[in-house]
Amino acid sequence: MITVQQQTESRRPLALRQLGCWNWLLKRLAASRVTPNHISVLGVVFGIGAGVALALTSGYETGAVSQRLLLLGAILLVVLRGACNIFDGVLAVETGRASRVGLLYNEVPDRISDIAIFIGAGFAVGGHPMLGMAAALGSLMTAYTRVQVHLAGAPADFSGPMAKPARMVILCLAAAFLAFLPTGVWPTGSGGFGIIGASLTLITCGTVFTTIVRLRNAAAEIQTIGPDECE
Repeated sequence: MITVQQQTESRRPLALRQLGCWNWLLKRLAASRVTPNHISVLGVVFGIGAGVALALTSGYETGAVSQRLLLLGAILLVVLRGACNIFDGVLAVETGRASRVGLLYNEVPDRISDIAIFIGAGFAVGGHPMLGMAAALGSLMTAYTRVQVHLAGAPADFSGPMAKPARMVILCLAAAFLAFLPTGVWPTGSGGFGIIGASLTLITCGTVFTTIVRLRNAAAEIQTIGPDECE
């Protein structure tokens, strides 16, 4: 069983968590009734919104203003979802509100957001539904592997080229590329496969590689400790 303290100590190392803006928000929310779980749920809302915005882009003429606005809106929602992912943990730790229920809120909403965003991207302009589902499955596998190796006694491992921040950056870059690029030079492949599809392919391959890396790291780590020493 992973304890609250273990979960807190094994948070993903992020330089963004040290930004002064979190302290500004922390001071205002610490005295309010807003809980870290509320922020986790808000992150799901942003994640689902991003997926819906991406999926709607395929309903407009290529390069239309509405399509570009949806792409930019999806990027903004992905960023807001990421901010919620960071700040729920900051609020929980800094105010002593971390709880066992919070462990569920820290993981499950994240997975729901990942699925919504990648499925939505699969239906976006230049995407493909199967690639969206493959990327969603890959993101689930990386998270599942991280939790399983921790349960097996290995330290939490966020290594690999396609951890969550990298997945979101690649997808947002693809969306931004389409949002600002003139229509005449939009890269399109056969069957409407375009840059969103290419980014989903890269993310899927990267998550497979990341899963392998984490399993190999965990196996090497666990072999160095005895069975009675596992956490």
